[in-house]
Amino acid sequence: MIRIKDIQKSYGELQVLKGINLCVNEKEIVTIVGASGAGKSTLLHIIGTLDTPDKGELWFDDILISSLSSNKLATFRNNNIGFVFQFHHLLPEFTALENVCIPAWIKGDNKKAAEKKAIGLLELMGLKERIFHKPNELSGGEQQRVSVARALINNPKVILADEPSGNLDTQTKNELHRLFFTLRQELGQTFVIVTHDTELAEMSDRQIRLKDGKIDNR
Repeated sequence: MIRIKDIQKSYGELQVLKGINLCVNEKEIVTIVGASGAGKSTLLHIIGTLDTPDKGELWFDDILISSLSSNKLATFRNNNIGFVFQFHHLLPEFTALENVCIPAWIKGDNKKAAEKKAIGLLELMGLKERIFHKPNELSGGEQQRVSVARALINNPKVILADEPSGNLDTQTKNELHRLFFTLRQELGQTFVIVTHDTELAEMSDRQIRLKDGKIDNR
């Protein structure tokens, strides 16, 4: 589903990625692991089309991402890629329901239809009683589950997660990790997750270990 061919990326004199080749299959849960500075987040941002490589190709099915105009790329990103970060980035003035609906409203979906789908996702996240609460009325784990629901609202091809449990306590972290596998089973969702958490990495279908900007196959 996702194909990465010889991706290279530098920032000034520092070469962060040195020729990454990788395929991610549909319904796969892949973790990207490695020491700080290995290039994990840079690779994730390139897969998410938030950053562009200096060299190489990124394909989603038969679409070459570099062939898209900036407007088409923004539409593609909103429709096909969901993001979950270490910090939830929820808008504090909106309820959980409204935060989840925002990507669907940007897409142009009917307001009522988007709300109905968002309620279903929030119920799936175990947040049925928290739908109309604002972020400051939710626990850290609840906020992160809202962000997962938001990432799912447009039926993305893939969810990209950057240290999604890095700010959570052990119990909440484990609940979030189990949720990813539930979503794969119930929704057929694909995940690419940057993590330092060894338990999550070992649970995943495949670990991609980066070392000094390259995939370490040892």
